Amino acid sequence: MLSHETIWSALDALAERHQLTPSGLARRAGLDPTSFNKSKRQGPDGRMRWPSTESIAKVLEATGASIDQFLAFLGPQPVHAPQPATTSDVTYPPRASGIPLLGFAQAGAGGFFDDGGFPAGQGWDVVDFPAAPTSGAVYALEVQGDSMLPLYRDGDRLIVEPGAQVRRGDRVVVKTREGEVMAKVLLRQSAKSIELNSLNPAHANRTFEMTEIEWIARIIWASQ
Repeated sequence: MLSHETIWSALDALAERHQLTPSGLARRAGLDPTSFNKSKRQGPDGRMRWPSTESIAKVLEATGASIDQFLAFLGPQPVHAPQPATTSDVTYPPRASGIPLLGFAQAGAGGFFDDGGFPAGQGWDVVDFPAAPTSGAVYALEVQGDSMLPLYRDGDRLIVEPGAQVRRGDRVVVKTREGEVMAKVLLRQSAKSIELNSLNPAHANRTFEMTEIEWIARIIWASQ
């Protein structure tokens, strides 16, 4: 199951693989040494904090691990796993599972989603996603064009989770009742309105009445 606990456990496992503490892993990646401390994994209000995509990308670059290798750590780990000197000679168990794949243009068309914001019907393209939840609660959207540069490029795949709790600073995909689909950063949400920051500085920030929004899905992973 892709969850707050398994993501942090995967980071801990990667640190252990390289004989590092979470602080040492953060330091090697050029991050604040306290970034991965257990005390930072929950906010003062009790909400769970997730490591950012940028932080994970820096960790992978610093350790030489691939995204597939990192995702493999989401699976069950042996209690006393051997620790080879490098990740290149490690054999990881395959855990890929197929999840629906749509383009942003498809997502904007009518009749493709249920009330919860999940693709309805059958016949979708499928993409392998290691450790995908068995509940089918996630799917992939393929970026088309350059409107999300510099963060996301044409062809990148965003794994989104409809219905997930979102908070200020989360990256989200939003669909309006007019059929517009966009990836933004959530700035503020109230019972009446939602404010979104654009990923691309060339595009304006947006504000909508909640009555104009069909669904919001949190971006939980980006395959780049």
